[in-house]
Amino acid sequence: MLSILIWLPLVAALIIFLIPDKVDKSGFKLTAFILSFVSLLVSLGLITRYDFQAQGIQLSEFLPWLEALGLNYNLGIDGLSLPLVILNNLLICLAIYSGDLAQNKETETVRPKLFYGLVLILASCINGALLSQNLLLFFIFYEVKLIPTYLLINIWGGENRAYAGTKYLLYTAFSGIFVLAAFLGIAFLTDSGFDYESIQTQVLPHSKQLILLITLIIGFAIKTPLVPLHTWLPDAYNESSTPVSMILGGILSKLGTYGLIRFCLGMFPQLWNSVAIWLAAIATISALYASFVAISQTDIKKMVAYSSIAHIAFVVLAAAAGTSIAISGAICQMFAHGLIVALLFYLVGIVESKTGSRDLNTLQGLMNPQRGLPVIGGQMILAVMASAGIPGMVGFIGEYISFQGSFTIFPILTIGCLVATGLTSVYFIIMLNKVFFGKIDCRQTPVVYPQVTLAERFPAFVLAGAIVVLGIQPVWLTNITGFSIVASHPTTNSVTESIASSTTITPTIIPQ
Repeated sequence: MLSILIWLPLVAALIIFLIPDKVDKSGFKLTAFILSFVSLLVSLGLITRYDFQAQGIQLSEFLPWLEALGLNYNLGIDGLSLPLVILNNLLICLAIYSGDLAQNKETETVRPKLFYGLVLILASCINGALLSQNLLLFFIFYEVKLIPTYLLINIWGGENRAYAGTKYLLYTAFSGIFVLAAFLGIAFLTDSGFDYESIQTQVLPHSKQLILLITLIIGFAIKTPLVPLHTWLPDAYNESSTPVSMILGGILSKLGTYGLIRFCLGMFPQLWNSVAIWLAAIATISALYASFVAISQTDIKKMVAYSSIAHIAFVVLAAAAGTSIAISGAICQMFAHGLIVALLFYLVGIVESKTGSRDLNTLQGLMNPQRGLPVIGGQMILAVMASAGIPGMVGFIGEYISFQGSFTIFPILTIGCLVATGLTSVYFIIMLNKVFFGKIDCRQTPVVYPQVTLAERFPAFVLAGAIVVLGIQPVWLTNITGFSIVASHPTTNSVTESIASSTTITPTIIPQ
C-alpha cells in the first residue's frame, strides 16, 4: 500500500500528460481529481491495517537498490508519518478540485495538463519523503519536489512569481545541501549505511555528533522555516496561486518539522539536551516575531503566511521539549495546522477571485448578504477561531497538548508562545473587522460581488468539517500518534512517565 501512494500519483501524472491537448480542460481536472481521490482512499485505508498497539515502523517494504551506495527502497510508516500522509493526500485532492483558481490573471495562463501533472508529481514526492526509511531515499524525494514546486509558483503565481519562485528554489536547495551533508557524515562516520533503523550515532564522539546534529537542524530550520531563515516563505505563499498556497502551507512546510522530529531527535536522542534550549528559544522568537509582523500586514494572504510561521513554531517548541506528550502534541499540531492554514488560504483565494482584491483597506462589509459572500465570511470566522485555538476546534487540542508537554521543560518559553497564541486573535480580529464586518458607505451604491456557488464552497466545507469533527473527537487523531512515537529526551524520562500517567495520551517511541 505504501508503494501505491508513491507510484499511483506518478502514473496519474503520466496519464494526464498523455491525454491529447484537444480534450476539454475539464477532462484534465476530472482525471486528476479521480486518481488523487483514489490515493486519498488508499491513505485512509492504511488506518485499517495499522496496529495502534504496536511500536515502531509498520507495513515495511524493502527492496535492495544501489547497495554499493547504501541506497535501498525502504518504506515504512508510524504515528509520525501516518497523519501527515493522510493530510497530504487530502490537500492534494482539494487543491486539484480548486485548480480553476490557479489561472494566472496577468498572462491568462491556464495550461491545465501541466498544472495537474505537476501537482500529482508533487504529491508523489511528498508521500515518498514521509514514507522513506532510507536517508538517501528521503533526500531524493526531498529534493525532487523542488522542481514541480518551483514551476507551480513560477508559472501560475502572481506579479512577482519569478522572484518568489527563485527565492524558494535557492533557500530549499541550501536546505537540501545541509541535510545531505549531515546524512553523508552520519553514514560514513558510523559505518552503518543509510537505512534509518540501522544507524547508531551514539558510537561517535560528542563533538562529531554535535556538528552533524546542528547541520541537520539548520537544513530543516530553513524548510520549516524559523526566523531568521524564513524570508522565502511570505513571498512564496503570497505569490502562489490558491491551490499551490494550500499545498505549501498545509503540508510542504511540515517536511521541516517532520525532519526535526524524525532525524534530529530520532537519531541524536542522547545529544538533544545540548541544543533543545536554543531551538526552543528560536521557536519562541519566531512565534512572537511572526505574530507582530502579521498584525502590521494589509494583505490578507501575507497575514495568513506570517501566522503560519508563528503556529509552526509551536511544533518546534514541542519537539525541542522532547517529552512523549510534547511529541504527540507536535504531531497533532502539524495535522491541525495543515487543515487550518489550507482553509484560510482557500477562503482568501475565493475572496480575491470574487472581489479582485486582498487589501484590508479596500475590502469591507463582505458579511453583508448584499455583497454575496456571507457564507465565506462565516467559514472564515470558523477558520480564525480554529487558528486561535478555541476549544471544540482541532487547533485547540494540538496547541494544548504541545504546550502541556513543553511547559514542564521550558516554562518561560512556553509562556512566550502562549502570548503569540493570544496575538493570533489580535491580527485575525483586525482582518475580520475590516474585511467582513466593516461598514458600507450608505452614500454609495454597494458593490455586489458574484455569488459563491456550492461547488466552490465544497473544499471549505470539507476542511471545516474535519476541523470541527476532530476538535470534538480528538481521540481519533491522538490515537494515531499513540504507541508509535515516543520521547527521546534522555533527561526527561521521569517527567514523561509522570505526565503520561496523568493524561489519556499514550506515551510513544521513536525507533532508533
